[in-house]
Amino acid sequence: MADSMSEMLRKDMQCEGLLECFHDLKEIDKDIFQLLQDHQEPLTVDEIAEQIDRERSTAYRSVQRLLQAGFIQKEQVNYEQGGYYHVYHPRDAEEITNEMQRTLNDWYAKMGQLIGEFEEKYGNEPQPATPAES
Repeated sequence: MADSMSEMLRKDMQCEGLLECFHDLKEIDKDIFQLLQDHQEPLTVDEIAEQIDRERSTAYRSVQRLLQAGFIQKEQVNYEQGGYYHVYHPRDAEEITNEMQRTLNDWYAKMGQLIGEFEEKYGNEPQPATPAES
């Protein structure tokens, strides 16, 4: 992430910002995810490329990023005469939401630990106890 945390928090973020923030997705990835959301039926990479008016290789790379991020699923469709092709459809938004919440909780716990370590390392050194007066 190029932005610092404080810069990000000051920005007027929208929900699509989550896709960039959590998974480093690009504009085309968001477009394809929305396209798949809007279609009742799963689509092939060729159909996706045609719908967004981009090269098949460009659409394929985007589909791979969405698969890796867990936003879409791939299904194999078999031809009766042998062979197969793949179609893609969005995963359930609630499943994705739950995964992002778990990621956020893990991140929050890790940041809390690092902040604690920062405090231990750079906080005020405890003063040595003064010897008791005799």
